[in-house]
Parts: sequence; C-alpha cells; structure tokens
Amino acid sequence: MKTIEKKYLIPFCLITSLFFLWGLANNMTDTLLSAFKRIMSMSDAQTSLIQFAFYGSYFCFALPAALFIRKHNYKSGVILGLSLYAFGAILFLPAAAAASYAFYLIALYILAGGCSILETAANPYILSMGSPETATRRLNIAQSFNPIGCITGILLSQFFILSELNSADAGARAAMSETELAAIQQHELNAVTGTYMTLGFVLLAVMVIMLLAKMPKGGDTSNGSVKESFSRLFKNKRYVFGVIALFFYEGVQIGVWSFTIRLVMQELGILEVNAATYYLIGIICFSAARFLFTWLMKWHRPSKLLMWAAVAGLILCTTVVLTPGTGMLNVVALTGISFFMSLMFPTIYGLALENVDSDDKKIGASGLIMAILGGAVITPVQGIISDSAGIHISYIVPLVCLCVVLSYACYIEKIQKN
Repeated sequence: MKTIEKKYLIPFCLITSLFFLWGLANNMTDTLLSAFKRIMSMSDAQTSLIQFAFYGSYFCFALPAALFIRKHNYKSGVILGLSLYAFGAILFLPAAAAASYAFYLIALYILAGGCSILETAANPYILSMGSPETATRRLNIAQSFNPIGCITGILLSQFFILSELNSADAGARAAMSETELAAIQQHELNAVTGTYMTLGFVLLAVMVIMLLAKMPKGGDTSNGSVKESFSRLFKNKRYVFGVIALFFYEGVQIGVWSFTIRLVMQELGILEVNAATYYLIGIICFSAARFLFTWLMKWHRPSKLLMWAAVAGLILCTTVVLTPGTGMLNVVALTGISFFMSLMFPTIYGLALENVDSDDKKIGASGLIMAILGGAVITPVQGIISDSAGIHISYIVPLVCLCVVLSYACYIEKIQKN
C-alpha cells in the first residue's frame, strides 16, 4: 500500500512546505533567548518569556483555528495561518523602532498564532491524504521537513543575528554610557528585525501560491455538534493521554533546545555565534533521525520505536545532569537527546488520533496543538531552576517530562500487542 498516492502528491508537497516554515520560526525563536540575554542583559527566567509568548499563543489559537477550519476548510485555515505568521514577522519593524522587549513579545505572539493555525490545519490534512493504515508514516514523512526548517532557522539566526551581537557582557554594558549602549543595542535589534522582516515577505509569496493552488477537500465536511465532538474526545483515553504526553514532550523539546546554546557556551567557553554551531549539529541529528525512524516504521510499530527513543533520551538527559564540566562529553549527550526526540511529536500525534472519528479529528487536532502549551509552561520552570541551581541541574525538567512520554509509549504498546 502506497504511503502517498499519486493524486495527492502535489497537495502533499505544498502542505509539507508548511512544516518547513513553522520549523524555521520555532528554531529562530529558540536562538532569540541567547540574543536577548546579551542585548538586554537579561536572566534565563526573563528570556524564557519568549517561549511563554510563543507557545502560549499556540495554546490560545489552536481551538479557534479548529472551529474556523471546521466551518470553512483546511485550505482556508492554511491561508489564515500564513497571513498571521507574516504579519507577526513584519511587526518586528516597529518593535525595533521602539526598542521594546514587550513589543517583540507581542509580535512573536501573533507570529506564533499563525504557526498554531498552520499546525492545526496541516497535521490532520496530511493524515487525510490517503489510507488510514499509512497515516502515521505519512505524517512522519511530512514532519521530516520540519527539522530542515529548523536547520535553516538556526543558520539564518547564526549568520544574520548572533554574528551581529557585540561581545560585551552584562557587566561591560552596565559600564557604558547611555549613548554607546543604545547604539550597540540598536544595531543588534536591527539584525533581529531584518531577518524576520525578510521571512515575512517570503511568507506572503507562499500565501499567494496557496491561494492559487487546487487542493483536495480532505474530509472538510464535519457532521454533528462541537459539544458532541468534545464529549467523545474526553471519553477517549488513548487520545487524552496523547494530549498529556504531547504537553510534556514539548517541555522536553523546547527546554533542551532553548538552553543548548547557553550550556555549550558554559561547557566549551565560547560565544553565542560559535555555540550555535553545536545547536545546529543537534538539529541535523534530529532531522536525520526523523528520516531513519520513518524508514524503521516499515518493520517496527511506531509505539515500540517511541518507547525505545524515550528510554535513550532519559539516559542521555541523566548524563547531562550528572556530568557538568566534562566539556565535549556533556555536549555530545545533549546532542544525542535531539536525535531521539525526532520521532516523538508526529508519532504521539498520529497514535493519539488513530482511533478518533473523522468528524472529531479537527477538534482533536486542536487539542493536540494546544498541548504545545507545555513549551510555554515548562520552559520558564527550567529557566528558574537554571538561574538558582545551575543550567545542568535544570535538565532534570526535561528528564521528568521524558518519563511521561515513556509511559504513553508503554501504554500504546500494550494496547497494540493485545
């Protein structure tokens, strides 16, 4: 049985491009934590507000997006998502003019709202493009292009944002005159703004292509009330546990990636622009592993692969916590976590929706996207622990989150064995 049928090939490719685009946003945002920490001399807890704004927006926009898509169609959801994503990116211009951290957070909130709508539309749309038996594998293929977007986002940040940061630390900046500090900060903020503005215009071009493209309906018509859909979903233990597992998985992914640059800087004694290279290596491993695990699904159940990946992630996360000051050993362990995280999101997502009725999939998809709130809620906790106990100890947070992912994998594996 073909994973992608010929009649769906072009629409599949177009929707898959969206996975690339929101991957770009996610990982450009991750590097902003290190950028704003230096630009505005902030603590880890303060910079983690970037993730709170970004992934909090995911939570707020997911359900309205599902209701919008339910009323209209997947294509309309895609157009709405692209327009908000582009608008948020373009808002970086007035944010730079105001030199306001709060304004940047608002722009990121709007940008992330567009990404939330795109994910709410694109994930179930991909699942609908073919046989249900190959749906999880098809989603893993589409999601494989997400880390390619992540890699591109890191490269853009490294060459156009982080490379423009002045090497002066918080102490040196405090000793500067107001005029000197303002000039340095404005140059750094302009680097951030120019990168995001360019992305905004690219998104507008993609939106035009989507408007002109002919797309399949993909089960756009929904019968029954929203209330009935919620009722069925809340009674579906497999789905509810899947939402919980995704919530904690986001705590792993965003927590690990948000503080990678900071940890590498501490372990190897290098600046942000060089530490970002190791972050990039982690995302490359993440990307390669996504293709590897998708290939392995031909012979192994997704739940079994998820289980073993979670075990490996736990071992590596424990290594990060227990081996501070070991330099490259610690960095390699941190990179390895990214490798084993790669299959978790699409696999949990696909397994959670596998036994959900087609009428409930749009609402169900929004619940899973709302679970991305985990990145907003859990990452600040890690930031607070990092400020108080050290960045290595803070990796206890993703370690605990991986335990929840492992529990879900074991739960599904038991169901499928029976």
